[in-house]
Amino acid sequence: MKNRREYDLTEGPMSGHFWRLAVPAAMGMLFATLYNVVDVFYAGMLSTEAQAGLAIGFQAFFIFMAIGFGLSSAMSALVSNAKGAKNTEDARATAALGITYGIIATAILMGVAYFVGPALITIVSEPGGYRDAAMGYFYVLIFSLPGFFMSYGANGILQAHGDTVSMQRALMVAFVANIVLNPLLMFTLGFGFNGIAIATVLSQTGVMVWILYRVSQLEIFEGITRAAFAPDMGRFRAITAQLLPSSTAMMVMFISGFVVQFALRGFGESAIAAYGVGLRIEQILLLPVLGMTGALLPIAGQNFGGGHHDRVRDALFYCWKLGFAMTVIATPTLWFGGAYFVSLFSDDPEVIAVGASYLKVDAILFPIYMMLFSINSILQALKQPVYTLWISLYRQGFGVAAFIWLFVGVMGFDVWGVWFGIATAVASGWVIALIVVQRVAAQHMGGLFGVPARS
Repeated sequence: MKNRREYDLTEGPMSGHFWRLAVPAAMGMLFATLYNVVDVFYAGMLSTEAQAGLAIGFQAFFIFMAIGFGLSSAMSALVSNAKGAKNTEDARATAALGITYGIIATAILMGVAYFVGPALITIVSEPGGYRDAAMGYFYVLIFSLPGFFMSYGANGILQAHGDTVSMQRALMVAFVANIVLNPLLMFTLGFGFNGIAIATVLSQTGVMVWILYRVSQLEIFEGITRAAFAPDMGRFRAITAQLLPSSTAMMVMFISGFVVQFALRGFGESAIAAYGVGLRIEQILLLPVLGMTGALLPIAGQNFGGGHHDRVRDALFYCWKLGFAMTVIATPTLWFGGAYFVSLFSDDPEVIAVGASYLKVDAILFPIYMMLFSINSILQALKQPVYTLWISLYRQGFGVAAFIWLFVGVMGFDVWGVWFGIATAVASGWVIALIVVQRVAAQHMGGLFGVPARS
């Protein structure tokens, strides 16, 4: 059965496109986050030490997954631009070579992760049980890289065609499988903490198989031959040019998490565990925003590829309007409900108190995150992802490290200084991003806020 979830996003109302793409994407992300929440819950059944090990091991793993996220963005941007321009041959060639690219990159990354990951864990942890837990978890999780990497890269192709439902269904099934596999592997089969990682390997491999199958059913793959998947350095360079800035920006984000964990280690393993739990809660509240801004990329990409610059503007402003409406619900929820939500994952009073303090600061940052994510999508749709890298290097690289050092090292704040450092970096990065996106848009489509350019 062919995949007919393919849509022309250059026509029709924005509200319909956002609803069709954002809701399934957000639902898929919800189940992906709940998947991680299940892991945190079962790790908590063992100990706070296990939760801390999970947080650090997961952070190390996702530094390598940054390439997978970058491939997803690259495929979504390049294929959606080709579709918007009605260039079926270009869309087919880019999609096929994206899959080949993913296979090669996955093999390389697995080797790099085996040697580099443990070193990263050692840097941000103290010797002891939670470091040992993180190491064992990470070594097993390396075998899930093909599942994560290939499914995300292939999903970018589906997103470019307006299909966000396939990944949603895959992640729903993976979530249910994780609920069953975690206790089975941890307790019944006796793998303990590492059973969480084994469950991830099994479930994410299943996701990969399903997503690749759905890609194979797309209309652009009808009649495709093996020759289309043969490595082509020209195509590889084009994919790399789009992938590298996005992946590096994502990698900087995860390295930023290590900077935060390095700062928190002076406050004990409870602070690290609280940060890990707080991140999971933050992700759940950000899911509608991530779904919405994720939908913005293929919508803006197809319209930019087709030369419909006014619709690119309309898409961004509609996205912001929805985002501010979401803020009205999310901000008070994080501010007033933080302690309760953290208590669902830990009964340690210190973990609850520190986690709640993080979520209070996060509540204020919510609308800023929304605008930053949407700006990243627009820059990728305009095929200018290098600017997302520079913004990320400041906000999540230099900014986080410098401001945490200022608040904690110089001004002597406790754990609140870490949160204030993050907030200052995010807010100042948002100002820079607004300036950058307006200048880039002025060069490529007549600006965001002025009179639309006529071609």
